[in-house]
Amino acid sequence: MLLLARYVLPVSHPHLEDGAVLVRDGAILALGSRVDMLRDYPDEEVVDYGLAALMPGFVDLHTHMEYTIFRGVVDDLPYTEWKMAVQGREHLLTEQDWEDSAVLGAIEAIRSGITTVADITDSGASVKAAQDSGLRGVLYREVSTMDTASVDRVMAEALADIDDWTARTDSSRITIGIAPHGPYTCHPRLFQALVAEVEKRDRPVTIHLAGSKDEYDFVKYGSSPLGQDFREQSGWSDQPWMPTGVSPVRYVYQWGILDLPNVLAVHCVHVDAEDIDVLKRTDTAVAYCARCNAKLAMGTAPFGDFRAAELRVGIGTDSPASTSTIDFFEEMLVGLLIQRGIRGEQGFYTAKEFITMATLGGARALKMDHLIGSLEPGKRADIIAVDLSKSHQVPTQNPYGALVHTCNMDNVLMTMVDGRVLFDRGKYLTLDRASMSERAEQLRDKMRG
Repeated sequence: MLLLARYVLPVSHPHLEDGAVLVRDGAILALGSRVDMLRDYPDEEVVDYGLAALMPGFVDLHTHMEYTIFRGVVDDLPYTEWKMAVQGREHLLTEQDWEDSAVLGAIEAIRSGITTVADITDSGASVKAAQDSGLRGVLYREVSTMDTASVDRVMAEALADIDDWTARTDSSRITIGIAPHGPYTCHPRLFQALVAEVEKRDRPVTIHLAGSKDEYDFVKYGSSPLGQDFREQSGWSDQPWMPTGVSPVRYVYQWGILDLPNVLAVHCVHVDAEDIDVLKRTDTAVAYCARCNAKLAMGTAPFGDFRAAELRVGIGTDSPASTSTIDFFEEMLVGLLIQRGIRGEQGFYTAKEFITMATLGGARALKMDHLIGSLEPGKRADIIAVDLSKSHQVPTQNPYGALVHTCNMDNVLMTMVDGRVLFDRGKYLTLDRASMSERAEQLRDKMRG
């Protein structure tokens, strides 16, 4: 198949105008000018997207697809209150509800041009949604408990799920990892048990880390709403907790989590220079979730300091429960504008830098850049086509600027993973959007009840 468009953005190399990408057997075979590629491959099926950009699919470095049905249910609350309100409604959902919610998330991700998700799930619903939809992903089994007596059971259940999910998914697209939820929900014994198992099983790890001021105060000083109201709601109020006197990053570091070989830290808003040095020394990747952090009043991650330290950084949308949408274009735009507004000309990041972070940066964060993240011969054909022909986009001079500053998920024309088209000009080819939309209304009524 020969894909044509006005712009081809390999990301790892300068963009091509009037370019083409040749896809065969799920991989990228060649790139070049439209004229040359049509001449050299006259027998290929040709798909011309016109005034559009062909580029690598987005890598969503942090999401919870199974929480899509919580969109708008808990709005306009700061982080701790929001967290408790969401947790207080989780019991309303059945196993089927979680699965349907995750499918809704997968539909939205595909529509947004996301081809790889780094998703945290407790129920396993996101695993099934990723497998059935054709998405690529790293799906992390979440674990948490502050009850030391429950650690062995929690780990045994998680390991059983990991083995089961691994057996039921396509290992060429889906990797199963493990996710200790965060410093305020995991007993040190759970961290120790997890480290021991990961060292034996070689699984990727992700953790919510240093996201909110409440988390920081709870870990360092032992007092915050997370240390009182949330722990009581979670049934852990009788578990003793002493102030650690250190930041969340340095706290989890002392339990060996960050020394594991493939760790992704999510948020990292409340970090200082010493924390960033720890992340650098341990080669810990970071997911930058600008919209979630802003909407829930968590603060703003020191993105410029991450870049200065040469950390592996990518972009995460978090869940629709917090950000309302899985629109990756909006995530890039908000993330870019926040940094420009805070840092001014001294830290002026460009649209091209954010496109790179959204694709190749995310792939590097997951240690998958040998497979995805850029359009290069030999890499997997995870490709999207994005329309740039609308009235608010023409004339288009700079495709990177147009993608970040004028596009949204409705501009995505095509989403492809492993050479398989998942979405094409309004049609979902792997999932039934119509039935899921009807199901969403039923779930919404249940959430209101």
